[in-house]
Amino acid sequence: MTTVRETDDTAASLRAAMVGELEGMGVLQSKAVAKAVATVPRHLFAADQPLESAYAANKALVIKRDGSGNALSSLSATHIQAVMLEQAEIEPGMRVLEVGSGGYNAALLAELVGEAGTVVTADIDAEIVERARACLDAAGYGRVQVVLADADGGVPEHAPFDRIIVTAGAWDIPPAWLEQLSERGRIVVPLRMRGLTRSFAFDREDGGLVSASYRLCGFVPMQGSGAYTERLVPIADGIALQVDDQRQEFDTEALAAAVHTPRLEVWSGAAFDMPDELELFLATSTPQMVMLHGSKQLVDQGVLALSVTRGVPALVVGGSFAYRTKRPNEETGGFESGVFAHGPEAEAVAARYVDLLRRWASDHRRRGAARIRYVRMPEGTAEPSAGVVAKRFGAVEISWS
Repeated sequence: MTTVRETDDTAASLRAAMVGELEGMGVLQSKAVAKAVATVPRHLFAADQPLESAYAANKALVIKRDGSGNALSSLSATHIQAVMLEQAEIEPGMRVLEVGSGGYNAALLAELVGEAGTVVTADIDAEIVERARACLDAAGYGRVQVVLADADGGVPEHAPFDRIIVTAGAWDIPPAWLEQLSERGRIVVPLRMRGLTRSFAFDREDGGLVSASYRLCGFVPMQGSGAYTERLVPIADGIALQVDDQRQEFDTEALAAAVHTPRLEVWSGAAFDMPDELELFLATSTPQMVMLHGSKQLVDQGVLALSVTRGVPALVVGGSFAYRTKRPNEETGGFESGVFAHGPEAEAVAARYVDLLRRWASDHRRRGAARIRYVRMPEGTAEPSAGVVAKRFGAVEISWS
């Protein structure tokens, strides 16, 4: 029989090892966040999981699934939680709203704000709220306020907030979040744009928001009023386009015919690395760039390249399309980026895509080269264009240095 002392000792040892791993990865940048992660007993928020799983730095734990088995709520990997907390730069005494409750992250926030600060964590699911409350109490964080709410409207009765930390994939930034943010406030949000998600740390600027940093991440989509489902456009068996803009039209018959035409290969001579930065650049370069998804079967048949199995930015013009690929090339530092194109205008579409690859490699090939602003606009008036991703309540503007 395992005693409580043995469990506590094992948990403490695993927690210390997790902190060491996160420090070694360069994730933990501040003493405050490192101390919080070293203090909070994560296993008490994952009681149905083995201790090794609870303290795996890169393991997300599903808390609740829907009838189809899709995750509705999860305890995010400590790795991404620590990344977002570092982005937030929380100070003692701050008032913090967490959107999406699992309990553990709220406990980390409580450690960071201290006794003089306030943490409010909100979730739309009553079952998740009840679970978070019980876990927080068991771990000794009774001072955290757990609220049942559709967080699209914020939590006005506890506003203003110095920090709003969103732990669900958001497609837009609701007006309530800006209205309930203090003048020195920052919003850290996993924002979805054209099939990609990045965690942005947004500060107030000129009535809108400007990013202080952005990081690669992935989250369960938001529920409630802020829910948004990207459109999936089937092209042929095993191939589809994932699209932000519900109004965008495609010549699906022509594209279906193009899929099985001989592909054109064009190599850029530019290095392929930092794919997360490159994909953000490509996806936001033009509204004609959408996410192409293809089956492994089509890859095995030689119809499409392996990059489509996870989704890849594809430039679609009429009945032709082009998408990114790579090949080994020591002269470009290990890999070279290139393009596969299909359709009657394959040469022209490939040339446009290759130009983007070369431009990124020559001008923007580094971390944090993008400057992202969120501008509020009257609902539904934002229009997509080069460097502009239209949202319901505003637009995301992206420029590259």
